Amino acid sequence: MPLDFVTTAGAPQAIGPYSQGIIANGLLFTAGQVALDPANGELVPGGITEQTTRALENLRAILKEAGTDFSQVVKTTVFLVDMADFAPMNEIYGRAFGQHRPARSTVAVAALPRGARVEIEVIATLKGER
Repeated sequence: MPLDFVTTAGAPQAIGPYSQGIIANGLLFTAGQVALDPANGELVPGGITEQTTRALENLRAILKEAGTDFSQVVKTTVFLVDMADFAPMNEIYGRAFGQHRPARSTVAVAALPRGARVEIEVIATLKGER
């Protein structure tokens, strides 16, 4: 099975030995995205609302590069440093996905890279040929 590696300047470059995304068997698997600004590699200022927004924008850029979008996402995993952030994260997440409702897991973690409060990863189907 050939793997197709997805890279875009619209999302932060990998800060370790991993890829932004990989396509395999008609599915896109993204790396978890935190709220790093792709222009400068720094965590965006603000709280959970701003960080969730940026993480989703990073994911949108990876999905777009792969030729797909949020409407094709089948599964997400959300990692939160503080479950008290669930409601504001969920509000921003819901706006991004609209009426589309992928399966989702939300997990509390002790810490995330760069001091982020949220990290999100997705699995999506492809819309067409890449």
